[in-house]
Amino acid sequence: MTMQRTISAAQLEGPRPGPNGVNVLKFRFSPDDPMFAGHFPGRPLVPGVCQLEMARIGAETILKCRLRLREVVKAKFLRPILPAEIVHMSVSFSEEADMIQVRASFSVEQQPAGTTVLVLSRDT
Repeated sequence: MTMQRTISAAQLEGPRPGPNGVNVLKFRFSPDDPMFAGHFPGRPLVPGVCQLEMARIGAETILKCRLRLREVVKAKFLRPILPAEIVHMSVSFSEEADMIQVRASFSVEQQPAGTTVLVLSRDT
């Protein structure tokens, strides 16, 4: 199973438009997902790279087009995200020329879990 399929299977809800151009998506990763087999045995957690990919896929869903990662401007992981936890991801973006800047924040049970800022471009 690819990371994109894992993330799609984990998506519970959204995107749901919120105030100030923010969209909210909810995810819950199955503890049985093969992604957790090596990350980490006996103490599984959602890999940081998966959180970055969640932000990219969320932006694709909102903009209804394929996007390519150009740069990870910021990635801050504040707490581990464990299998079966419900992850709330808030996504906002701005466009300038052919670049799209995506800001995503992650929370679990109203506790901040991380933030990221990505620069993406439309995949033509």
